[in-house]
Amino acid sequence: MSDTVIRAEGLSKKFVIGHQVEQDPLLREAMTRGARALIRRSVDLVKGRASGLPAATEEFWALRDVNFEIKRGELVSIIGHNGAGKSTLLKVLSRITEPTEGRVAIAGRVNSLLEVGTGFHPELTGRENIFLNGAILGMSRAEMKARFDEIVEFSGVAKFIDTPVKRYSVGMYVRLAFAVAAHLEAEILVVDEVLSVGDAEFQSKCINRMSEVAGSGRTVLFVSHNFAAVRALTKRSIVLEAGRLTFDGPVEAGLAFYTASLGRAGHVRDWGHGQEASLVEAELLDEQGAATDHFTPGTPLRLRIAIETTGAPGMAFSVTLRDQHNLPIGSYASGTFNSVTLPTAAGRYECTVALDPLFLAAGEYSIDLQTASSGIVVDHKVDSALQFVVTGCNPGDIGYDFRQDQGVGNLALRLTAPLEFRRVAARTERDPQPVGGNSAR
Repeated sequence: MSDTVIRAEGLSKKFVIGHQVEQDPLLREAMTRGARALIRRSVDLVKGRASGLPAATEEFWALRDVNFEIKRGELVSIIGHNGAGKSTLLKVLSRITEPTEGRVAIAGRVNSLLEVGTGFHPELTGRENIFLNGAILGMSRAEMKARFDEIVEFSGVAKFIDTPVKRYSVGMYVRLAFAVAAHLEAEILVVDEVLSVGDAEFQSKCINRMSEVAGSGRTVLFVSHNFAAVRALTKRSIVLEAGRLTFDGPVEAGLAFYTASLGRAGHVRDWGHGQEASLVEAELLDEQGAATDHFTPGTPLRLRIAIETTGAPGMAFSVTLRDQHNLPIGSYASGTFNSVTLPTAAGRYECTVALDPLFLAAGEYSIDLQTASSGIVVDHKVDSALQFVVTGCNPGDIGYDFRQDQGVGNLALRLTAPLEFRRVAARTERDPQPVGGNSAR
């Protein structure tokens, strides 16, 4: 019997997306335009011609000619920036949507956790949703009863298990949803970025559980921007870019391939656009104001950012600095930190963001950019918009290279005044305890 549980051959998925067009000011003109379009499509149908797409629509290939095989028991991460096709691929593999071209063969049941509370009914209680998910996967009530206590204990929501899930917090929702997905008898477990909602302890618990699932001979597909979690869990990675598979191999090589493809100076990449404020370009600047992909520790972190705005009020931007494991280590938000929003006159604008000097450890870093309304509703987000390298960090001028891979952090903490030591009398047991201290009685 073959060990292959997933085989994709020429897998492609097309969507037809619409674009906002200026509406005619008169109802009569709008009705006339709609009637003309209807007549044109009717004539095409009678003559056997393919009906042309309206001018306001566009074909978008989320996946294009993707080919791979996954064996039983493999832990595979799927990597790529936003819009690369990761979620679409998982939806095809989970049989949520059908491919436009090509085929995918799957041997076994697939249990998916693609978004918070996938498969949950908000009006049902946690208990009822557990049994509902089991029934969807074809498990008997007896099988579900046997696993029920284990699922509830893992989720940590026993106190609220008979409460409708619509009253759960996002964290509770995720905990129960993952517990159900990871404990039901499916041969393939598919997990998207949802684990980023949980706290660090729960994420660690989930990673351990997915390792156990794979150890039992089942297959795990994992999508995450948390490189530390990807390294800890998976052995193989598949990298997608613009819907195409660009790398398939060992996880460390895959992460290196992915990071090298983003944010380098001169690298051309489609950032997409937002509805009100779109990030267009960004550069890291050196001390002379020239574009660079290297940062010198102890100098200000300076960025040049170009943004196109419709002039909508309340729009602002933010910057997130990430380390080589893609973990966030610093953030700046123009609206929240400085009450500075984008101009209210439509157009393209540039600004230079000059942040305090940082003594960053040697290694690789990336910067995420996003625009948002009132600092809450994200309008446009670009992951790894910039990437740069710190080749060496010597915070004490003694020839010592402080590096990320030493495992003690990413920032070298420096003194604001010289260290001085003064002699003090040694404390004895008879000395009185400081005020507020705990004394033995």
